[in-house]
Amino acid sequence: MSTIRTRNQALVKPPLLSFDNAKTLLFISVVLTRVIKIQRHLRARGTVASVRELYTWVAQHIISLFMRIPSMAAKVETEMNKAKLDIENQLVPKGADVVRHLSLPAKGKSLEWILSQMEVMDGELPGHSNWRNGKISGAVYHGGDEFENVIVQAYQRYCVSNPLHPSIFPAVRKMEAEIVAMCLKLYNNPNGAGTMTSGGTESIIMAVKTYRDWARAVKGITEPEMVIPSTAHAAFDKGAAYLKIKIHTIPVDPVTRRVDIKRVKRAINANTIMLVGSAINFPDGNQDDITALGKLASYYKIGLHVDCCLGSFIMPYLARAGLADGEDGKYKLLPFDFRVPGVTSISCDTHKYGFSPKGTSVIMYRDAALRKHQYYVNPHWSGGVYASPSLSGSRPGALIAGTWAVMHYIGDEGYLESCRSIVSTTRTIANAISESIPELYVLGSPPASVVAFASKHPKVNILEVGDAMAQRGWHLNALSPPAVHIACTRLTVSMVDTFIADLKDAVNQAKTTPSGKGTMVALYGLGQSSAVGPSMVGQLAETFLDSLYKA
Repeated sequence: MSTIRTRNQALVKPPLLSFDNAKTLLFISVVLTRVIKIQRHLRARGTVASVRELYTWVAQHIISLFMRIPSMAAKVETEMNKAKLDIENQLVPKGADVVRHLSLPAKGKSLEWILSQMEVMDGELPGHSNWRNGKISGAVYHGGDEFENVIVQAYQRYCVSNPLHPSIFPAVRKMEAEIVAMCLKLYNNPNGAGTMTSGGTESIIMAVKTYRDWARAVKGITEPEMVIPSTAHAAFDKGAAYLKIKIHTIPVDPVTRRVDIKRVKRAINANTIMLVGSAINFPDGNQDDITALGKLASYYKIGLHVDCCLGSFIMPYLARAGLADGEDGKYKLLPFDFRVPGVTSISCDTHKYGFSPKGTSVIMYRDAALRKHQYYVNPHWSGGVYASPSLSGSRPGALIAGTWAVMHYIGDEGYLESCRSIVSTTRTIANAISESIPELYVLGSPPASVVAFASKHPKVNILEVGDAMAQRGWHLNALSPPAVHIACTRLTVSMVDTFIADLKDAVNQAKTTPSGKGTMVALYGLGQSSAVGPSMVGQLAETFLDSLYKA
C-alpha cells in the first residue's frame, strides 16, 4: 500500500504557477525589460557616444570626490562666490541712492510719480545695453514706433480682457481664432487647427504634451521617448523633463549643421512618440532636412514637430522675396511647412518677426483631431466643468488684441519687405565673414535671419571675440561648442556696416591682446574646463535666476 502511495505522489506534478515560478518569471521580466532599454539606448547613442557618456559620468564622480577635499572645496567655493557676486552686481542696482520699493505705499501715488520712478529705474544700472541702438542679437523684435503705437492702442482697448470668458469678450475670442487661421494659411494648412500660447517654449511643451497623450491613447505607449537634434531648442528638453519623456539627442553634421538622419532612424523604437526638426534652429540658424524626417515619421506612424518659432514670419516669405534659392550655392531654403508629408505640427512665434507684443506664439496641428490631445478637460471639478486649450487658464486678451492689430497693420506686403531686408542683412554679414575675415568661418549655410561664426585660427578664441564685441556695445549670444551668433532684426539693418567693422576689430584684438577675463570666456570656458564644468555653470545659472528676484 505504501508503495502505491509513493508512486502516486511521484506522478503528481508541481503547480505551474508556484510562488518560486512567479519569482523567476518576475526576475526574467525585469532583466529582459532592462536589457531592451539598454539595447535601445545603445542603438540610439551608438557605442562610441555611450562609452563617452560613461566616461563623463565616471570622471564627474571622481572629480567631485576630489573637490570634497577641504582645501580644494574652500578654493572652489571662494571662486564660485566671486563669480556669483559678479552676476548679481550685473543685474541688481546697488548704492545709497538706489530706492527700493519693498512694501505697498500707505497711500496711492500719482501717475506722474509712477512714471518718474520708472525713468529713474531705467537708469539705475550702468552699462546695460540700450536696445534702441540696434547692437543686440534678437531679444527685441521691434517693428518701429508706428507699430508700437498700434499695439498700445489695441492693448489699452482690451487691457482687462480674458479669453477664458469668451461670452464676456467675444471680440478677443474671434481675434485669437483669426490669428491662428492666418498662421495656418501662411504655413500652407488652411484646414488645420491650432491655439495661441504665451511663447515658443509653451508652444513646444504643448506639442510634446500632445504627442505624449496621443501616443498613450492611440498606441498604448506608457514610457514615451522622443528624438531631437542637438541643435533643437532647450524647450524640448524642458518639456521632456516636465512630462517624464526620455530624450534621444542626435548630433548634427559638422558641415551642413543638419541632424544626422541615419542616427535619427536608429534611435526610433516602439516607444518613440515624435521626431523634431528645426526651421531654423536657434544656435546657428540652419534648418534640418524636414523632408527626410517626414519620411521617417510617416513610415513609423509617429509625430513630426517642426520648430519654426524663430523662423516665424521669415521662412514663409523667403520664396516670394526671391531668396529661397540662395546665392552661389549657399543659403538655399529646404521644404519645411505642412506641404511636407509627415509634418504634423509647427510652432511659430508671432512675437518675433511677426512684431507682435511679447508673450504670443502659435502652435499649429495638421488637423483638429490631433489638437484635442493638447486640451485639458475636467468635468468633475467642484467649481464646474473646467477646460483650457493650453497651460494657462486666464490669459491676457490684450496681447491677443495687440497681435491681431499689428498683423493687420503690417499686412502681407509689409512682412514680405521685412523678410527681404532682414535676410539680405544676414547674408551680407555671412558673406563678409567668409570673404574678408579669414580667422573665422560661418557655421553651415543659414537660409534666414541668423548667422553663427567660429574661429579657425589657432590664436583666435571666438569667445574672446565675443567679449571684444561686448566692449564695443554689442550684445551677442555665445554658443557651445564655442561659437557666437547674431539674430538679425529690423534694428540690425541700419547697423550692418558697423557690425562688420567692429567684428574685424574684435578679431584683431582677440588675436593680438586677448584679455581672458570677459564674461563669455569666463562662463563658457568654465563649462568646458572639466567634467564637472557644466554643473558649476549650472550653479551660476541658478544664481542668475535668483538675482532676477532680488529686490
